[in-house]
Amino acid sequence: MTGLPPLALYVHMPWCVRKCPYCDFNSHELRRERPDARYVDALSRDFERELASIAGRTIQSVFFGGGTPSLFAAPEYARLLVQLRRQAPFAEDAEITLEANPGTVERGAFSAYRDAGINRVSLGAQTFDARALSVLGRIHSPEETLRAVEELRAAKLDNFNLDLMYGLPGQSPGEALADVATACALGSSHISHYQLTLEPGTVFHSRRPALPGEEVLWEMQTECQRLLADHGYAQYEVSAYARDGARCRHNLNYWRFGDYLGIGAGAHGKLSLELPGRVLRSVKPRMPGAYLAAACGTDASIGEREPILESSLPFEFMLNALRLNEGFRGADFEARTGLALARIEPKLQDAERRGLLVHTPDAWRPSELGQRFLNDLQVGFLP
Repeated sequence: MTGLPPLALYVHMPWCVRKCPYCDFNSHELRRERPDARYVDALSRDFERELASIAGRTIQSVFFGGGTPSLFAAPEYARLLVQLRRQAPFAEDAEITLEANPGTVERGAFSAYRDAGINRVSLGAQTFDARALSVLGRIHSPEETLRAVEELRAAKLDNFNLDLMYGLPGQSPGEALADVATACALGSSHISHYQLTLEPGTVFHSRRPALPGEEVLWEMQTECQRLLADHGYAQYEVSAYARDGARCRHNLNYWRFGDYLGIGAGAHGKLSLELPGRVLRSVKPRMPGAYLAAACGTDASIGEREPILESSLPFEFMLNALRLNEGFRGADFEARTGLALARIEPKLQDAERRGLLVHTPDAWRPSELGQRFLNDLQVGFLP
């Protein structure tokens, strides 16, 4: 490889108040008092055991995901970030994002999170329709989202994302557009707008609600994209729209096949080594109790890791890079995978012939057809 890619840190906070029926993330309903201090101590020990694998590298971004990270108090984040910075170098302008649920943040908390070191917030609005929120099992109201945005502004946390879903049970195109219009009016720097999907293992997958049909979904997507563009939100990834200078650096690192260290219950990681084509995946114990026990143990590392097979690297790269509107450069593919671009040129050319890829002097990028049928484009790079 021609140098190592940028390094990010993902921290998983696994608890939530109530599991949503569409959620397939590693989240666990609170049955008793959450072990805030114990869990933060475990995260610090987990990070310490990973130091040898990231020696000499600087962390460019941090993302606290969940679960519902805003269930944890700001002083615990302050304590953790101090501990992490003592152990490894952080970029001076590191982007540090906290996922927050409007229903779990009391007024005044965002200023405390800012003081703890958080400089970006991703707010799980999902929709501004009270009926739809109830169907989705969300614990917050539209009014609570509006109040949370007010508090973000008061705390001078202007770099915030609003998560929105479309294709909800019983939703009309007009209702989907109304959600986007409200989000735009709130003036967030970033909007994530993605279709509700029924994932295996979720309540919605086993008890399927009636969802809009394919043609209605396509109408929702295209009309909402047009409205977002009209309000200055440029689409740069399948479900990500940002105003100038506000693209999520942490997620961009994923999509560019950068490296990320994962700590916390069920956290995944991906690290490149100074060997051609040598990329490791890691995963930590999924259940919080098992994770806490492992962190208190004496093993040299927590969880499991294994190399990505060289034959699978092109597909792994394309799963991420083809989500970006800008696509990827051949030099980036070679730098991130350690493989020659010539290895996949026949597949690139086949996708171009099918109208799914566009080849420019600088890059390969999905066509409009390729964006609509992204899964078909990506599977073309399977071994």
